Amino acid sequence: MNALALCTREVATCGPQASIVEAAARMRALHAGDLVVVSDEAGVRVPVGMLTDRDIVLAVVSQDASPAKLYAGDVMSAPAVLAHGTDDFWLLAKRMRLHGVRRLPVVGEDGALVGIVSLDDLLHAAANLLDELRLIAARQQHFEAKHRGEPSSSE
Repeated sequence: MNALALCTREVATCGPQASIVEAAARMRALHAGDLVVVSDEAGVRVPVGMLTDRDIVLAVVSQDASPAKLYAGDVMSAPAVLAHGTDDFWLLAKRMRLHGVRRLPVVGEDGALVGIVSLDDLLHAAANLLDELRLIAARQQHFEAKHRGEPSSSE
């Protein structure tokens, strides 16, 4: 399974010139803990960073800074750690671990933002795989009993 199959296509974004107040209001309105900061390059939205609620707290509250004077581009984590649409499940997990992130913006071949894949997306896919593997053993017993002409426990 690759990043395109796993990702959420609706991504909360803002530009680097968005004020921290605007970004926080956007997060609140969208019930999101982060925004992908995008730059418009010839009509293509390209991820340039990530802005999290934690980034805002550390930059504003803990520094006693004025949020009206700070912008997403000042506070965001950059460069954005990205996933490519063809990246497989294992590469996504490894990239998250190596960079200590829980979300990866997914880009297409042209570098445009197409979605976002989260740790929760990977956990959900892994749980589904484990459930399929669990069912293999149960079905194997069913077919063995059927082959011997015995009633199986699932009948």
